[in-house]
Amino acid sequence: MKNHETSITVRFNEIDAYRVAWHGHYVSWMEIGRNALAGQFGLDAIQLVADGFLGPVVALELKYLRPARFNEVLTIQTTMRRTHTATLEFHTTIIGPDGTKCATGVTTHALTDLDGVLQFQLPPVIAERVSRLLAWLEVP
Repeated sequence: MKNHETSITVRFNEIDAYRVAWHGHYVSWMEIGRNALAGQFGLDAIQLVADGFLGPVVALELKYLRPARFNEVLTIQTTMRRTHTATLEFHTTIIGPDGTKCATGVTTHALTDLDGVLQFQLPPVIAERVSRLLAWLEVP
C-alpha cells in the first residue's frame, strides 16, 4: 500500500515554552496531508461542499512519539483505509528529518448532506472518487 507525502517546516510560532512543537499543531499537520491527498481526487472539504456534502471529523486518534522542533522539515505521510460505511478514514504518519516517527494518527470523517443529515452509504459521485483514491494507494 502506498501513501501520499507532503513536507512542512516547523515554524517558530508553532513552538511552545518547552521549545518543541505544541501538540495541537500535529492535528493541523495531519489536515495538511489529508487535504493534499483528498484534493487530488475531488474529496477535500471545498470539493465535497460543491457536491452537496460535508465530511466532519467524528473521531481523532493521535499518538505522539518524538517532539518536532523549530525549523525541522517533517514529512506527512497520508493514506486511506477502506470502510464499509459512509465514512472516510485517513491514517497519518509524521516523520522527522532523521527518519524517525514523530506521531501517528487517524481521523474518521462521517459523510453528511449540507444540512448535517448523516448518509448511510456513499453517494455514487463520492464512491467513485474514493474508489479511484484507494486504487491509487493500492489499498486491497
